[in-house]
Formats: sequence, structure tokens, C-alpha cells
Amino acid sequence: MIKGIIFDMDGLLIDSEPLWQQAEIKIFGQLGLNLTVDMCRETMGLRIDEVVKYWFNKHTLDTEDTLETVGNNILEELQYYIKNEAEPLPGVFEVIEFLQSKKLPLALASSSPSSVIHTVLEKLGIKENFKVINSAEAEVYGKPHPGVYIRTATDLNILAVESLVFEDSFNGLLAAKSARMKAVAVPEKASFEDPRFSIANEKLRSLLDFNEEVWKRLNQ
Repeated sequence: MIKGIIFDMDGLLIDSEPLWQQAEIKIFGQLGLNLTVDMCRETMGLRIDEVVKYWFNKHTLDTEDTLETVGNNILEELQYYIKNEAEPLPGVFEVIEFLQSKKLPLALASSSPSSVIHTVLEKLGIKENFKVINSAEAEVYGKPHPGVYIRTATDLNILAVESLVFEDSFNGLLAAKSARMKAVAVPEKASFEDPRFSIANEKLRSLLDFNEEVWKRLNQ
């Protein structure tokens, strides 16, 4: 039986993936690396330090900046975009209301740094809906390692196998399934037919598609 709900954030609650892409493309462009949207998708779901390290390892960049400085520059750019451009994805408020009607505690476990998480939650006005809010920045390894999800279940005082995770990225889905949690995948349109998402317990085109019928199947 499901006793707690854990949400990812980027690309699931808020349409932030294009904003991450804009920020990464701009900052890496200043370093001589012309990222494309498809290239940005290679690192979806990873922590920002892992994203920066990934591209530094693949390319020789024209900079004396540290990986940390480049990451901070991307985060600064991202938070500007969130405050001025970000919008909630369809179904966010509806699914939160539905799950709260089941008297279940809600948590958030994101690869984003805490500063970005709180910027997003304040932008959407949903911070008070979450009993636990965790960032993978506190973990030794980010997603697809299950650490942040296991810690979040512990903080909710439930077992991992009693948890239901909502994810949009494959890296995040892999983290949830590695923790032996049930998972609902809500991939972006371009990735919806990716066969890797078949490991999810349910795959939806939108959070608006989550309903009583889906809930009953997950609890069987």
C-alpha cells in the first residue's frame, strides 16, 4: 500500500527544462561550447555539478573558471528565468489536491540545488504542501543513484516500497525504481515513446491524466 508521495520538480511540476537549456546554452556558449537542445537532454535529471563536469570532460573549454563557478553562473541565469518566465505544468495543482484528499504526506526530491527548489516552490505557491523537501546536492551521488529518494522516504517515516514517485526524466525514474519504489513517469513529449520508460508502473502524457483509476491500479 502506498503511504507517501514523492515528486521530482524540474520538468514535472514546472516547465523549467527549457529554462535550464537556455541557461546552459548561454553560459557554455560564452566558453566556446555551442550546446543544442538535444545535447542538453543528455544530462536531464543530473545535478548541476554533474552537468558541468560532463561537458568539461567531453570538450576542451576556453575558460580558467572552475567547474563550481560555471555551475553557479548557470544557476544564477536559471533563477532569473524562473522568476520571470516559468509556468506550472498542467495538472500540478489538481494532482496535489487529489493526493492530499487521500490523506497522504507529500515530499519533493529534486536534483536541483535548494536555492532553485525554493525559488520554484515560491513561484508556484505550493511550498506549504510538502512535508519534506530534499535536494540531491546533499547526497554523495545524484540521480540516477537512488540516495535522495531513499533519504526522502526515511524523512517521511515510510519504507521505500511504500512510496510512489512522480518523475519526468529517465535518470530520475531509474533512481526511483532502484530504490524499489513505485513510479509514475510523465515524460516530455519528445521522449514519450522512449522504450526505457517502460520500467515505470504508469506512464502518463500529463499530470492531468492521473485519476482514481490510475490510483487504484497503483495500489493493487
